[in-house]
Order: sequence, then C-alpha cells, then structure tokens
Amino acid sequence: MRLNSARTAWHDCLYSQWNSNAAHFAMIQELGVGVQKTELDNSVGICAHRALAGRIQSAIATLPRRLQLFGHHMYAPGNSDDLREEAEALVFELAYGRGERMYAKRIPKAQAVAAGVLHRYRRMHQGGQSAAPDPLPTPEGFRAWVLDERGVALASESWAREWGGFVSACFLACDDLDKQALIPVSAAISLMLEAA
Repeated sequence: MRLNSARTAWHDCLYSQWNSNAAHFAMIQELGVGVQKTELDNSVGICAHRALAGRIQSAIATLPRRLQLFGHHMYAPGNSDDLREEAEALVFELAYGRGERMYAKRIPKAQAVAAGVLHRYRRMHQGGQSAAPDPLPTPEGFRAWVLDERGVALASESWAREWGGFVSACFLACDDLDKQALIPVSAAISLMLEAA
C-alpha cells in the first residue's frame, strides 16, 4: 500500500488484493460470480497491506457519516449511485447555505449544477495528486453535460451572472469537504511514517 497521499491511501485501503487477477476472472467467467476461497494469501506483502489498510480505515471511521460517504464517492475503488447522490446533496447543501437564496423553481437547476461541479471536481482529483485536467472547462461543455446527465437545460445567456457564483461556491464546498475528509487519513499516514 502506498502512503504517498491521503487520497491514494483512501483508495488503497479499500482495495482487496488477489493472488492472481487472471485466476479470479477465470472463476467469474466459469461460475458467473466471484467466490472467496477459504485459503488466504498470508504473504508478507498482503499482511503488510492489511495492517496499513486497517489503520487508514480506522481513521476514516472517525469521520461523521456524511463525510465518510463523500470520501468514499471521491476515492473508493467501487462506487454506487447512493454514494454519488449523498455526495451531491452534501455539496449542494453546503454551497447553497453559503450563497444567496434562490427561488424554489431554481433549486432543481442548482442541484444539477452542484452535481456537475462534483463530477468535475472528482475527475480532477482522482489518482491522488489532483493533477488531472478539468473534464468540462467551458460553460458550453458543462451545460451540455448537465443536459445529458440530468436532463436540465441551463440558459447560455448571462451564464456568469446567473450561475458563476454558485459554481464557484460548489467548487469551494467540494474543496472544503475534501480537506475535512482527508484530515484524519493524513494524520494516520504521518503517524505511520514517523514510526517507520
């Protein structure tokens, strides 16, 4: 398990290593489902991974539930619609709470915008080093994604005035939630590296 970043550690602590990926996929092909065998690989590398993973998982468990779900959506190897929806709701609530009030008819559009910003933020920060390019850097591309994925049409007229502030608030919300979620993981990594 790599301890070079909290994001990578979050991913790796939830990833189960197999002795042989080829053997595992052959079993899935043959049986139609993956089956855990009773024999475990207790090699030194696997045991070390499990020990480090347990420390990171314990750190994650100290977070409030919603922050855990946000972090799992961002960095866990598997993902689900439930995790995504919870993360989107959290980003929307935080951004909306910090910004200007809006009419009720505008809230569904704002929720779609928050979902689009989270999608962008997640894609930019996956891989552990936050170096990926913005997948939707232009307002046109962003509006097209919101329309395709959420079925919500956003007007292009006065885009910056209409949505610029809320998009910025959503990015700030994502950044704040990300930092809060990674604090205990970073602390656990620091303690493990000091002990090494």
